Amino acid sequence: MEHFDIVIAGGGPAGLTAAIYARRAGRSVLLLEKEGFGGQIASSPRVENFPGLMSVSGAELADRLYDQAEALGARLELEEVLEVRDGPCKTVITDYGAYTCSALILATGMKHRTLGLPGEDAMTGISFCAVCDGSFYQGKDVAVCGGGNTALQDALFLADLCRQVTVIHRRGAFRGDPVLVRALQQRANVSFAMDTVVTALLGGDALTGLSLRNTVTGMESSLAVSGLFEAVGQLPETTLSALLTPVDADGFIPCGEDCVTPAAGVFAAGDCRAKGVRQLTTACADGAVAALAACNYCKYV
Repeated sequence: MEHFDIVIAGGGPAGLTAAIYARRAGRSVLLLEKEGFGGQIASSPRVENFPGLMSVSGAELADRLYDQAEALGARLELEEVLEVRDGPCKTVITDYGAYTCSALILATGMKHRTLGLPGEDAMTGISFCAVCDGSFYQGKDVAVCGGGNTALQDALFLADLCRQVTVIHRRGAFRGDPVLVRALQQRANVSFAMDTVVTALLGGDALTGLSLRNTVTGMESSLAVSGLFEAVGQLPETTLSALLTPVDADGFIPCGEDCVTPAAGVFAAGDCRAKGVRQLTTACADGAVAALAACNYCKYV
């Protein structure tokens, strides 16, 4: 069984930054990612708030982080962490094998929140990524559900591809940036369903429409669409974390800016950590802090 000083669970910006910092400190590092390196930022069409880069695609930024970690000697594997056994050294069990380590960094990120409607998991036509799936709906009618920046950006992206885009939001005003709202209001093929919730998905195996209810008037209606893009928030990926260290009522790991959890030798970085701001820059900052804390821990075990 191979041993590493530090194992990192999660290959998003926090995990990749942690790998970079830990390798620069001379520690052996294994980073395990279950789906795709770069995390959710990899699907963003454009990133314009990362210091030093005026504009870069999320995929390119993810590639740069990956390449830097790999060039420094971190081992990067597409494997899902299934279990961690504590002991003098931690044993990390994945769907491909097992490893031991002195310190573990949890950088598991977040997953998409769903609407909780019947058929949502099995029906085709439901997506959480406009950049990934938008091309499948070129020339068709679609809806975007949500009121934050992600929903507004998705709607703008889809407006260039689809015949009609309807933005559905449960409140009367958007939470996203006003500049995005204004841009959408200028699009002739974008309409808004405010104070509205989706109550049912229509269709059999494939989505054909939505049942809607206005939360102010109580009026019910239907909307014919081929695709629904959900952007209604995210939940922490802390199924693994909850087995190792306490999580709060929302599932986040309650540790401070030092990224040290109550479990000895376990550190948390990025969106899975309880904190007020979740941005690309704060994820990278967490990765650096967690890596240095883990490196310091390794000196004494």
